[in-house]
Amino acid sequence: MTITRKNISLATALQCPRCGRLYDAGILQSYATCCQQPLITIYSGDLPDPSFLNGREHTIWRYREMLPVMDPWYIVSLGEGGTPLHRLSAVSQKLGVRVLLKDESMNPTGSFKARGISVAVSKALELGVNHCIMPSAGNAGGALSAYCAKAGIKATVIMPRHTPATLLEECRLHGAELILADGLIDRCGQIARQLVKETGAFDMSTLKEPYRLEGKKTMGYEIAEQLHWQLPDVIIYPTGGGTGLIGMWKAFREMQQLGWIGSKLPRMIIIQSQNCAPMVQYIKNGNLPEDFQAYPSKAYGLAVPQPFAKDMMREVIQQSDGKALTITEDEMEEGIREMATTEGILLSPEGSATYMGLKKLIEKDWVQEDEEVLLFNTGSWYKYR
Repeated sequence: MTITRKNISLATALQCPRCGRLYDAGILQSYATCCQQPLITIYSGDLPDPSFLNGREHTIWRYREMLPVMDPWYIVSLGEGGTPLHRLSAVSQKLGVRVLLKDESMNPTGSFKARGISVAVSKALELGVNHCIMPSAGNAGGALSAYCAKAGIKATVIMPRHTPATLLEECRLHGAELILADGLIDRCGQIARQLVKETGAFDMSTLKEPYRLEGKKTMGYEIAEQLHWQLPDVIIYPTGGGTGLIGMWKAFREMQQLGWIGSKLPRMIIIQSQNCAPMVQYIKNGNLPEDFQAYPSKAYGLAVPQPFAKDMMREVIQQSDGKALTITEDEMEEGIREMATTEGILLSPEGSATYMGLKKLIEKDWVQEDEEVLLFNTGSWYKYR
């Protein structure tokens, strides 16, 4: 007997965000070769009032119609998504604004990377991929290793040599091939591209394939649902490659088209380490030199010297009337201590950067009294020791 499975996704094509050229979503694609831009998944069809979500599992796959995997048999899930949204009462009283924290450390593998990797590996499995290669500053490599292990796909991860031992061991324990490189993630990316050419494996680099973006956008859907389809005034996001920033903005636009949220969208704030702040320079000056100088950061997810999607990130900031600013390494440590002693929550350095960024924005009167501000803790403090 032949088993017929019904498609669960409304995805219809992939599109270049610059020129609009369409690419076939039914075959393996990397990025928009026409304009050297990331590919965007587009969806067609209507969905009812979001009350139809009631009773579904609290993972990213509750939004499966707006995710790209067609056949549910190929979904590779470890229970990612459904992370808590905390109201920080003590911090709110201290700062004079309403502060929320989306705690992504509660995901499988301890970071927000689980969302994007779950979708990307699922779609790769559906399209017949048997080997994935990725450069990673830390958390993404661990997530790829775990999800590829579950999917039965070979994983190769290239990490900077200075990556904490916990993250290296995480990859090894999941059976991934681990390659260490001197330098930052840009050097790891060079090695990954060479290995892709040599092996024919699929490149899972940030926004060099379309589907990690789709997994990350579920943060936007979750925020809206957890806040009863009302978005905060400001979202402060620690930004390296920018997948989460771009993904959330995509989610907000999709929800507007579905009629799930209104016209008002948050002001989006990019936070970067002073040691590596290419987007701050790019937004300010309109260019980023090839010899841009960057240094390692304890927030290793922020140490991305040459982000592929810099044009798309700048568009999000411009469209949302947002900003980009930096935090020092010492300020990150200070923020970790303040949040731990005030709210009992241990932040990753990236999460601390969002908190310290909020304090700077308040000092400059850019965030007003009684506005609602959402911070992100993108990973577990325990993985940074």
